[in-house]
Amino acid sequence: MLGFASKRSPVRLKHIGPTLATYNARFVFGGLAGKTRGPCFVRTFVVKQQRLWDTIHETARWGAHEGGVRRLALTQEDKAVRDWFAETVQKPGTNDQLRPIGIGSHLDTQPAGGCYDGILGVQAGVEILKVLHENQAQTFAPLAVINWTNEEGARFNTGMLGSAVWAGNLALQDAYDHKDPDGLFFKDELEKIGYLGPVPASFNANLLSAHFEYHIEQGPVLEDGRKSVGVVTGVQGMMWLIVNVVGRSQHCGTTPMDRRSDALLAAAQMVARVNEIAWEEDGLTTVGVFSSDPQSPGTIPGQAKFSVDIEHLDNEAMDVMSAKVRKSCADIASKHGCKVHIEQIWKSAAVAFDAECVGAVREAAKSLVGADYCELPARAGHDSVSTSYHCPTAMIFIPSRGGISHHPSEYSTPEHCALGTQVLMQAVLAYDEKLKKRHAG
Repeated sequence: MLGFASKRSPVRLKHIGPTLATYNARFVFGGLAGKTRGPCFVRTFVVKQQRLWDTIHETARWGAHEGGVRRLALTQEDKAVRDWFAETVQKPGTNDQLRPIGIGSHLDTQPAGGCYDGILGVQAGVEILKVLHENQAQTFAPLAVINWTNEEGARFNTGMLGSAVWAGNLALQDAYDHKDPDGLFFKDELEKIGYLGPVPASFNANLLSAHFEYHIEQGPVLEDGRKSVGVVTGVQGMMWLIVNVVGRSQHCGTTPMDRRSDALLAAAQMVARVNEIAWEEDGLTTVGVFSSDPQSPGTIPGQAKFSVDIEHLDNEAMDVMSAKVRKSCADIASKHGCKVHIEQIWKSAAVAFDAECVGAVREAAKSLVGADYCELPARAGHDSVSTSYHCPTAMIFIPSRGGISHHPSEYSTPEHCALGTQVLMQAVLAYDEKLKKRHAG
């Protein structure tokens, strides 16, 4: 969904395809006022920690589940939080002719997710708008808070689906044709919750000057290093494979061991080999889904199917890992008299973020925490990968307790949530000042 407002037109919302995004109705300001500039200007605005914290947990009621949040994309729970978001950010503004600076993340969750993954990044954007509005502040470029659709890929099996369509990496019709496990189409579900509309779902129709994303780390690096802020330099590459092993279902009591084509046994050895490949190539592999058929104690499984997630900071190394997985699975299948088919269902290349945007985050972190920050790559998928193809992009991390995410026990402290939001606001306003100087020159 995409909302626009300006002084020349009434506030309104335009619903778009899967988007891909929810903009903040251009909660915009005309230009910096007074003599203050850059970091000095930014420091006059302070994030309200308690308000941010309360908003995160008040909106967690939509999909509350075992201490966390279960809010899959395009469900009624997702509709409820989208409606709240759209209503909250509708404000009139100016300078609509300029590309907005995006502050984006996502509000959908994993089936047993927490209260912070993605959600914090959107809520921080809303908090920044409130702070600027309360202080009657003016930015040069519009600011747009974005809720990217189906980032998790938990219901519709493509991660960062909305931003991929926006970036042109996934055709709109292909997104519409995605089905959830119950066979429901993405387009139909989008329409059902009231967020299907006529606005073109592409970066050409919805241009951004830059994109900043604020996120929990979801790993242990910051906590182990006792750092409060992470300046993210890029995102590692990721690839999803589906491996389908076909053997022969037979009676387990009458079939000799040397006459079997046991698909489950072959698949189990493949899974073990997939793990070894990660160690060999200094990457990451995970088998997250596994099934066999038939499910009978008295029958040799004739089919087994599993997923493989491959991740690496280097794109060539990731491709090497994929090739090794394919060859190893083929060799193991042949050894057991089975056949194997491997399909790549998704890939996201490793990317490096824009130096100027990263620099704005770095300087904001330095001014707020001194040496209490570190630079690191993101090791999970984010919508900022998609935006980086079409506009300058950067990310900010704060620590995750125990490195835990995608679980109800996911947690970041109120202090860190507010600190990261302060870094985000300062970085965005510093980048906005650079845009102003660039246009003036």
